[in-house]
Amino acid sequence: MTDQAFAADSATPEIPGKPTAASRTTLSHIMTHNDTNLLGTVHGGVIMKLVDDAAGAVAGRHSGGPAVTASMDEMVFLEPVRVGDLVHVKAQVNWTGRTSMEVGVRVLAERWNESAPPTQVGSAYLVFAAVDADGKPRPVPPVIPETERDKRRYQEAQIRRTHRLARRRAIRELREKRAAEGFED
Repeated sequence: MTDQAFAADSATPEIPGKPTAASRTTLSHIMTHNDTNLLGTVHGGVIMKLVDDAAGAVAGRHSGGPAVTASMDEMVFLEPVRVGDLVHVKAQVNWTGRTSMEVGVRVLAERWNESAPPTQVGSAYLVFAAVDADGKPRPVPPVIPETERDKRRYQEAQIRRTHRLARRRAIRELREKRAAEGFED
């Protein structure tokens, strides 16, 4: 698939596409005692907020304005994060629709006082909707994958979108069926 085909696949044609690198960002934060849970490691919610912050920055940069979190998929914690870890949250737009974007996020951690390479400690996929001043959806530029890795991420994002929509449809149909059968939820 060519770069133009990727862009045309999900794009609003009147808005020029943006390459993946145009909005890619890294947010870094050192973890302190204020970030810990009862087990003495960094609270998952702290990491999730950093993930949402980095993804939101990427979505806003890509869309050229406000974007709001619509969903978070597959937040995976691979390793615990400890006090004193320098956490790097790397985010990029993987896929765009007409008004929405999937942002992929990788979370890395390294000891603040060591020279060892960072370790991946988590990952997530978030969907953002671009909104105007009234909070209504607005079109986003298509993302143009630049590398083979970007193209793979784009294709995987399309699969995740298909699954999200199918899951939503199946749940709605089940609820309608139960309501028709007289069950109150």
